[in-house]
Amino acid sequence: MPEQPPYLRIADELRRRIAEHEWTPGDRLPSRAQIGQECGVGENVVRRAQELLISQGVLEGRVGSGTYVAEPRARVRVVRSAAREQRNGSPFRADMKAVGRTGGWESRTDAKVPAPTEIAARLGIGEDDLCVRTVYEFLADGRPVQLSTSWEPYDLTAGTLVVLPEGGPHAGAGVVNRMAQIGVTISHAVEQPEPRQATAEEASLLGIQKAALVTHIRRTYYSDAGRPVETADIVVPASLCEIVYEIPIDR
Repeated sequence: MPEQPPYLRIADELRRRIAEHEWTPGDRLPSRAQIGQECGVGENVVRRAQELLISQGVLEGRVGSGTYVAEPRARVRVVRSAAREQRNGSPFRADMKAVGRTGGWESRTDAKVPAPTEIAARLGIGEDDLCVRTVYEFLADGRPVQLSTSWEPYDLTAGTLVVLPEGGPHAGAGVVNRMAQIGVTISHAVEQPEPRQATAEEASLLGIQKAALVTHIRRTYYSDAGRPVETADIVVPASLCEIVYEIPIDR
């Protein structure tokens, strides 16, 4: 078995000391030089370990002051379930209400945007075919906790009342309910989650450390005719949210 990288070993050691209350929330950690000397590693190894723990919400860095043990905070539960799309109202708002928070979102829609190569492949359309793109920031008590960029083929909804996901009489109704208004029945969705580091733009929007851990979910909705009707890139920060999948059981 390969040996554990030094920075992961140091991260485990720092985590252990916090768990054993050697340092408590709000305490300032010793300098990287001091920790490195105690653990027999260089300062760069300690820095990588601390950056990992910052991305996980265990530590927090304060510019010009040092690194501190973070105050524990409950993560927002993000529930992924196709069944929840069928309910009246917003599943996101319902999730936030369940944990005593106020949920909402801000959005910006651009119509007739040429499809990038990857999006065209996911939607089964030609590269540069026109799409409706909507960028979302989902908020808990006014604070961004999730990002999403949605793409829909323009030729599917053009000239209808649902062409703008957040405009018209069906604004904010969700993909399943909006598509039903134009006679398109959604049969299923496919989600591909994977962990990665946040981009600089994502980190800035979410208020997290640059390169912090996020879960990137590629989601695509399909009609009962097998056509992809919407695809989205959803970004959920690991330090702020936990992702839970609800799996319906047929009886």
